[in-house]
Amino acid sequence: MTNLLTILAILFIALIVLVPLIEKFAPHPSPEQQANIRRWILPLVGLSLVLALFKSFMS
Repeated sequence: MTNLLTILAILFIALIVLVPLIEKFAPHPSPEQQANIRRWILPLVGLSLVLALFKSFMS
C-alpha cells in the first residue's frame, strides 16, 4: 500500500510541475491547424467507441 501511495504522490507532484511548463512552452497551433484537428476528432471518437463495443461483444 505504501508503494501505491508513493507512486500516486510522485505522479501528482509531476502533474503540478509539468502542466504549467507545457502550457507555457508549447507552440500554439494556427487556426488552420485547429480546424484540421477539429475535423478529425469526432470521427476518431466514434471509431474508438465502435471498436470498444466490438471488443466488448467479442470477449
